[in-house]
Amino acid sequence: MHGKKFAEVNTQRKHAELEKEILAFWEQHEIEKKVREKMKGGKIFVFCEGPPTANGQPHIGHVLTRTSKDAFLRYKVMNGYEIFPYKAGWDCHGLPVEIEVEKELKISGKKKILELGIDKFNALCKKSVFKYKALWEEMSKRMAYWLDYEHPYITMDDNYIESVWWSLKELWERKMLEKSYYIVPYCPRCGTPLSSHEVAQGYDNAKDPSIYVKFKVIGEDAYFLVWTTTPWTLLSNLLLAVHPDVDYILAEKDGEFYYIGEKLAPGVLGDYTTIRRLKGSELLGKRYEPLYPYGKKFNAHYVAAGDFVGTEEGTSIVHIAPAYGLDDYELCRRENISLLNLVDENGKFIDEVEAYAGMFVKDADKHIIEELRERGLLYRAGTIEHTYPFCWRCDSPLLYYALNTWFIRTSKVRDRLIAHNETINWVPEHLKHGRFGNFLEEIKDWALSRNRFWGTPLPIWRCTCGNEICIGSKEELRQRAVEPLPENFELHRPFVDNVKIKCEKCGSIMKREEYVIDGWYDSGSAPFAQLHYPFENKELFESRRPVEFISEALDQTRGWFYTLHAVSTLLFDMPSYRNVVCLGLILDDKGQKMSKSKGNAVEPIAAFEKFGADVIRFYFYLTPLWNTSRFSDAMVNATSGKMFNTLRNVYAFFVSNANADGFVPQGRESGNLLDIWLISRLHSTIREARNGFDTYNVHLTARAIESLVYDISNWYLRRSRRRFWEDDTSKAEGYETLYTVLVNIAKMLGPLAPFISEHMYQNLVRNIDADAPESVHMCAYPEYDESKIKPEIETHMKVAIGLAELGRNLRQSKGVKLRQPLSEMYVVIANEKAGGIEQYLEYVADELNVKEVHVNKGVPEGDNYAGGEYEGIKLVLNMHISEELKYEGLAREVVRRIQSLRKTMNLEYTQKISTGFEADAEIERAIELHRDYIMRETLSEKLEKGHKDGESMSWKIYDMSLTVWIKPL
Repeated sequence: MHGKKFAEVNTQRKHAELEKEILAFWEQHEIEKKVREKMKGGKIFVFCEGPPTANGQPHIGHVLTRTSKDAFLRYKVMNGYEIFPYKAGWDCHGLPVEIEVEKELKISGKKKILELGIDKFNALCKKSVFKYKALWEEMSKRMAYWLDYEHPYITMDDNYIESVWWSLKELWERKMLEKSYYIVPYCPRCGTPLSSHEVAQGYDNAKDPSIYVKFKVIGEDAYFLVWTTTPWTLLSNLLLAVHPDVDYILAEKDGEFYYIGEKLAPGVLGDYTTIRRLKGSELLGKRYEPLYPYGKKFNAHYVAAGDFVGTEEGTSIVHIAPAYGLDDYELCRRENISLLNLVDENGKFIDEVEAYAGMFVKDADKHIIEELRERGLLYRAGTIEHTYPFCWRCDSPLLYYALNTWFIRTSKVRDRLIAHNETINWVPEHLKHGRFGNFLEEIKDWALSRNRFWGTPLPIWRCTCGNEICIGSKEELRQRAVEPLPENFELHRPFVDNVKIKCEKCGSIMKREEYVIDGWYDSGSAPFAQLHYPFENKELFESRRPVEFISEALDQTRGWFYTLHAVSTLLFDMPSYRNVVCLGLILDDKGQKMSKSKGNAVEPIAAFEKFGADVIRFYFYLTPLWNTSRFSDAMVNATSGKMFNTLRNVYAFFVSNANADGFVPQGRESGNLLDIWLISRLHSTIREARNGFDTYNVHLTARAIESLVYDISNWYLRRSRRRFWEDDTSKAEGYETLYTVLVNIAKMLGPLAPFISEHMYQNLVRNIDADAPESVHMCAYPEYDESKIKPEIETHMKVAIGLAELGRNLRQSKGVKLRQPLSEMYVVIANEKAGGIEQYLEYVADELNVKEVHVNKGVPEGDNYAGGEYEGIKLVLNMHISEELKYEGLAREVVRRIQSLRKTMNLEYTQKISTGFEADAEIERAIELHRDYIMRETLSEKLEKGHKDGESMSWKIYDMSLTVWIKPL
């Protein structure tokens, strides 16, 4: 027995146990720190971590996000790149944090917050932000997502906010940041407007009223028939709009007369009589009786022209309430009609509307409908199911609302946004001109200000004289402030609210606009704000942009991906990033969204403990990252779990046998066809793996490695097992080949499965070469050698594997086990491309347990023969089992049972044994006929009937009994 070079591999050990051992190794040897030091000086690969908000617990979807990013970053490090900045980030501001604190305090709404005090509320927000930070870091470190967690960028830090202020001043000076009345999506529960990209994240199906209302024409016995899904807006009606070029009719129905679009009349009225046809232009200026008295002081209530009026739904006559719709607002502004707003910031009717005062507008809908019915002004009422915007954080239905608010004029740079998008590599590619590109085409101005508390304060001060200034730094604020800033001053409310600035025009005291900004602007500023640009790191940032790679969930096309793109275009007129990988949803095994309430949520740390982080990571890599995928124990076990168990068995087989024979790698090349094939497969796999990484299609990498592992286990080892038991050159060549392949697999797996790759590397490489890099993660990623790739050999071997699969299926169809030897097989090669396949047929015969091969000879027919075809090659097996073959098959069944007992006893591959047995006569005869074969295959020094020493096990073989005793020697 030779001294062991490699530590034996326990194939029964839980992956999680091995991973914890590796975590301890990394910590003890400061591997992560050494990797960072080693990468310094390499070509820069610019990265930006998408900052999560740590006030909620991480879930399995966050594992996918980190899995995606970590693989590409590790790959770049192994290719000599320096990742910059290689740090974590935390998104700290905004509605998500405020709502969480409101829940903790059991309060709701801005009024309650103001009663508590902004200072106290924001202090709680600051504390809440990192409520689950430790859990997020534990998850990230446990899965080996290597970022600098000690020095993260934090969006609530003053330095970060100062950079954001600088950017806002830049936009203000360019007149790209302005305040004006605008129709904005508004959340009445949160009491704040939202941006168009926030709204785009919150659409859902909803049921709303669908009513047709009669507006009495003044001076005629007729009505304008109008359709709406928002009855509550009728109280603020000021105009009706028609399209001048659309065809309208005056129709008679049941004794009443209606103006309506001709195309839509049949669907609305059913049977009717057309009294008159006319163009929309002929209706302009006609006056009608107001439904409600609230707009009587306005010079309104007539028909105006609107080119937005369509002929696809409704009646082609649109009711106009300028406070609640963009088209409505623009039309009334053109007609010099002021706003009429009867709704407060909580979405409730004001006191002037006595019948519905204090009632939430959508709750009032049913009462308004009933009132219109009683007044004879309701033609028809029903419901409609359509997509409707909801608040992306609190799920309240949004209202469209006229507010005097601050906007970034992103519409002015629409063409630049679209142009810069053309330079970005989107994965998947269809998003460039699809989901993302379409959004850019329809881009709206960015509603930036928020009527909230916890966020980056809008740095604009205004005076009653109309003068305004924008502050671009903390130093500028300090210089302009009437009084010195206090010791504990920070760039948050209420501290900045209290800063008074003297107006340079009139000498009065200016007050800050008491808004915070959209938290998405914070995160969209991450590439420069985390560096405190331009106050620090100016040259560094300007020489290291744009970001090379980002990756987050698909919904970020309306979130972070957009805001990064918009902010960079607005400030620098350049794209923010070059490559973006979008990630799909993770659902349960039934295709349902995961949630705690449904009981189907998967807690990451628990999943790592059950399967191992490597297995979870690799499970995600096997599917295109952008696909929606399902997650369950069974699915993980059947895919990545199976692959890792297979790899571990191959690894264990090599280690055990190499130790037994004292193998020391010499780097020798083999002339054995199987070895040449496997080395070719290795280099082909390296090429595929690199291509997968380089094109951001990591599933191609994972699948290539998986395929190689299965080829080793299911073909190479099955064809080579006897080589490792012989004492000759072929065995040494086999060890050399298998060693080379396993070491390269460890390195290829480094970015994907950092734990098992480290374990294999430490055992196979560092154990015998102390001068090798200290960690697999400090190694170079394998390079492929084109000269080692033999396409013809790979093609022929693939055909041989396919023929073997065909043969196994033929056996199965006849109920003949693979352990039962067969006398012969016939192979007819009709495919010219298969020339040269003959020398590979011995592998097929070996796999199919066939004694003799006939090539291109006449194929006999009959019940004893079963055949099929693969790639133009016909394969026929003689299924007749003679007496001699029967006993040989039984001997193989005996070998299988002895090997099974060896495995149960956890014996090493090389452990010699003493074997005893008791068996029925037929099995006993098979043992006697094939004694030498059984002893050789099972490493039995003795094989004696009735020898009952050691551990035992009993079986039934074709209804015959066999009991075996084994004692290690």
